[in-house]
Amino acid sequence: MSLVHEAREPKLSLHVLGVACGLTAGAWLGAAEAPTKLVMTGISPFVISLGMVAGVFVARWTLPVAIKGTSYVWMDLKDKPHLAAWAVLAGMLWAVANTLTVFAIRNVGLSVAFPLWNTNSLVGLFWGWLLFNELRDAGRAARAKVLGGAAAIVAGAMLLAWATSHQPPNPEHSAALGVAAALMAGLLWGTMYIPYRKAYISGMNPLSFVTVFTFGELATCVVLAMAFHGGWQAMFGELARVRPAMFWLFLGGFCWVLGDLFQQYAAKYIGIGRGIPLSNTNQLWGLAWGALVFGEFAGLGAAARALIIAGSLVMIAGAVAISLAAAPEAERRSWRKAMRRECERYGLREADVEAALAGGDPLSETAPRRRWWEFAVVALAVGVFVWLGRHAGRQPLAVDLFWLVVLSALSAAALAAGGWMLWRRTRFS
Repeated sequence: MSLVHEAREPKLSLHVLGVACGLTAGAWLGAAEAPTKLVMTGISPFVISLGMVAGVFVARWTLPVAIKGTSYVWMDLKDKPHLAAWAVLAGMLWAVANTLTVFAIRNVGLSVAFPLWNTNSLVGLFWGWLLFNELRDAGRAARAKVLGGAAAIVAGAMLLAWATSHQPPNPEHSAALGVAAALMAGLLWGTMYIPYRKAYISGMNPLSFVTVFTFGELATCVVLAMAFHGGWQAMFGELARVRPAMFWLFLGGFCWVLGDLFQQYAAKYIGIGRGIPLSNTNQLWGLAWGALVFGEFAGLGAAARALIIAGSLVMIAGAVAISLAAAPEAERRSWRKAMRRECERYGLREADVEAALAGGDPLSETAPRRRWWEFAVVALAVGVFVWLGRHAGRQPLAVDLFWLVVLSALSAAALAAGGWMLWRRTRFS
């Protein structure tokens, strides 16, 4: 009976799963940038970045504990200790890039900054080809879909930037520096995907990777904030001053973790060359948040609106092209060569890594039961958000509540669908 049942309900392909994860990541990475609009109220970019990273730190510990448990995470890290340093490095790159994005948003606005830092998809695609054999032996059709799709996403993003570049400039801050900050963030984020892919072709679970990842990002943000504000006393004084806004920054960090987790699963199952451009559909979500919720496009003419529609359609076409570019068997053999290289270099068990990359979970059978205090960790994280919520205050930003509810509901629907697919196929392995 079970064999007949499995025949009637074949497993979801890893390519389809990876595409779904990439698109879900786009929704939540786009939503996560909304709280950075608080930089327009005069809050320091370093404090905003630190506040978001504090929320990220809480979420990166809580979600792995809730989904897999600390014993599982510890076993995974103990089995691949060399990847801890790579995770910390990735976290440091993320923290610097995230701080740069806040400067970019302050100087040129969310809708302009987004497409500039989303050039990270081209950087990630290059590293995936150079270091991890992605697109090697893929054939002309698959290669054209991935390269053309990635280029279309970037081109569409640039169209959106051009359409919105006619907004009144911020007289207090340099637009050129904002553009430079956004492009540098894209370079750093594109390079950050090297540790991602290195971890996953070694069979590490994304939930384990992000647990260590957060130490690098939190430490870097603390150092940056202290250096900018003149020491820890001044930094904590500034944090106390903006406490009514901290809930929103924590919430932004939590949303980022949700998006980043799906981005990591996309990188694991379809590679960074395909997964990262798909997650960069966050540009469309950022466009929606900026235009509909914060009214960034008020006063734009018909030509600019036409460019926005054209840019959005080009990005969607790019995402569709990548979605259809499943890796052929010849390319997967090239991926396996990169995997075997990592196994030989670090003494990993090739059969376990192969199983993990196929959606299995070799560690789940030997992981101990959950401990009582793991539930206390989750309760503590919820308590932090409740405490911050009690002290939250209305911020001096014009917000359209109707579109805020609509976009939040759509993001929640994407999370539910993507999470269900990931659980059904891999049990979050």
